[in-house]
Amino acid sequence: MPNSPAILMFIGEEYEDLEVWYPKLRLIEAGYQVVCAGLEANVVYKGKHGYPCRSDAAIRDQKSSDYVGVICPGGWMPDKIRREAKVKQLLQEFHADSKLVAAICHGGWMPISAGIYRNVRTTGSLGIKDDIENAGALFLDQEVVVDRHFVSSRKPDDLPAFLLGCLEVLGKSTRGELLG
Repeated sequence: MPNSPAILMFIGEEYEDLEVWYPKLRLIEAGYQVVCAGLEANVVYKGKHGYPCRSDAAIRDQKSSDYVGVICPGGWMPDKIRREAKVKQLLQEFHADSKLVAAICHGGWMPISAGIYRNVRTTGSLGIKDDIENAGALFLDQEVVVDRHFVSSRKPDDLPAFLLGCLEVLGKSTRGELLG
């Protein structure tokens, strides 16, 4: 689908397998192109459970203007790539443009490090609840939280609700509706 709207998804070693593959395949089914970007292009990264995912591109080469949103999967990967200046820059740009910023489980570490969760209602793994609150966000223990262009969920069991939230926000943004 060369003219399909594109979604950026961060990828790296020890990602949570389901939190990459379920959204990736579901978004492709919904007509989106999904670009998995890692620290390096064309590298096979292994998930926490050993499932491989090849990066389509390097994070450093990405422009937020090429995408309608970004997915931040969990696992141990977010704690590593959230330290990259380009990851934080991209997330800040997605937020500034009111584009989808979606995080599941420990993926919330990335928007936290980008400084974009202040005054946002969100959720994530209970393991990062303190980090979310210390970032100035309101933590809600719910399967999905949609706040404007932000979508968040707690764990792999929440993936169906997470994707419905993502598709809701993407539907509004692609129709040009306000996300307030």
